[in-house]
Amino acid sequence: MKRDSIDLQNGDIVTLFRRMLIPTLLGTLSMSAMTVIDGMIVGHGVGAVGVAAVNIVVPIYQLISGLGLMIGAGCSVVVSIHIANAKQKVARLNITQAIVAAVTVVAIIASLMGIYLEPVARMLGASDTLLPHVVAYTKWLLPGFVFEMLSLIGLFIIRLDGAPRYAMWCNIIPAVLNALLDYVCVFWLDMGVMGAGVATSICMVLGGIMALAYLVMPSHKLHLELPKLSLRSLLLSLRNVGYQCWIGISSLLGELSLAMLIFIGNIVFMRYLGDDGVGAFGISCYYTPFFFMIGNSIAQSAQPLISYNYGISRWSHVARVRRLSLLTSLLFGLAVTLLFMGVPKAMVALFVDAESTAGILATEGFPIYGLGVIFFILNVAIIGYFQSIERLRSALSIVVLRGLVFVVPCFVLLPEWLGSVGIWLAMPLSEAMSFVVAALLLRRSSR
Repeated sequence: MKRDSIDLQNGDIVTLFRRMLIPTLLGTLSMSAMTVIDGMIVGHGVGAVGVAAVNIVVPIYQLISGLGLMIGAGCSVVVSIHIANAKQKVARLNITQAIVAAVTVVAIIASLMGIYLEPVARMLGASDTLLPHVVAYTKWLLPGFVFEMLSLIGLFIIRLDGAPRYAMWCNIIPAVLNALLDYVCVFWLDMGVMGAGVATSICMVLGGIMALAYLVMPSHKLHLELPKLSLRSLLLSLRNVGYQCWIGISSLLGELSLAMLIFIGNIVFMRYLGDDGVGAFGISCYYTPFFFMIGNSIAQSAQPLISYNYGISRWSHVARVRRLSLLTSLLFGLAVTLLFMGVPKAMVALFVDAESTAGILATEGFPIYGLGVIFFILNVAIIGYFQSIERLRSALSIVVLRGLVFVVPCFVLLPEWLGSVGIWLAMPLSEAMSFVVAALLLRRSSR
């Protein structure tokens, strides 16, 4: 739990960004690897129907993750500004208020989903074939969601406190354990899709406990601070959490836009290509968290640097961090796009037999789907930048465009015009159009 050498006031911007980015990227990619390993083991242990069933559940996870990122990002921005103005106790109170509110809300949501699990699965598009697998997987995930909130919010604060490497291990250790438990539950214990749900939930609990262990240590600058138990204190807490949510709402909508992409994609693929089409799309959706997390890692690494310098009006440093984040996003986007276009069959074969119907559909679609990765990562990084400087309307505009205004018409119209190619092209085209708007907003903001 030792703090790293992170000096936001005097440190070199490039060095600070690198020290934030590397552990953050490794940590978040390890969590994405947890999802991919789920898919690989379910795909080979259960088959394409298992991959499709897990993909049906992804929007639920995106909702919970979005809530955590919303409160975590908003809290991090507020706390960064308080730290810049030497208000340590106020910063700690904001952290406590954020965590208590998030855990309470998610506990209620998880409880309601547990009661109405089958109708929720139907609403998400589960067919009669997929329904029992979806229910078996989801009911074991629900208890872990509360701990996932502790992890999501806690890691923002741990990085801000100068311990990005500890935050990295809070991701890596649960991810490695998840891989082992997945194999044991699915293959050794023959638990099917339910086994993957059990393994994932256990690892969420572990990640949450590790983050909480850091935050309760009074030796750390940013730790939990017990608020006053009075009506005035409660009202102030609600006000603070509301403002944090407003700052971070673009993170929630960003997750919901990803959930919308998957939700609409599942419906459209089911309509045109059936269960095998959903299975093929599900394989691509296992890779989607990777490039989402790349963009998110870049945004999260830049956020403390941008918000701190924004808080003290040091605009030249804000501009330098912005340039670094955009350049990093572009390079990673190009690398991932080349993978999708160059080795699609190998990427598909990690999950299912590449010669199966679902495998063939995925192999044909990956080079098209991969065209959108560059724009996807850049959009996430730009949204994070606007969020960090409290330009919330700009961030929200980009999120709404990519999550609803562009993606829905693309999924509806392109398959009618281009057939199955149009389904795979929907994400790249909607992200590219969103990036054009984001670039214009960024140029205006820079001026």
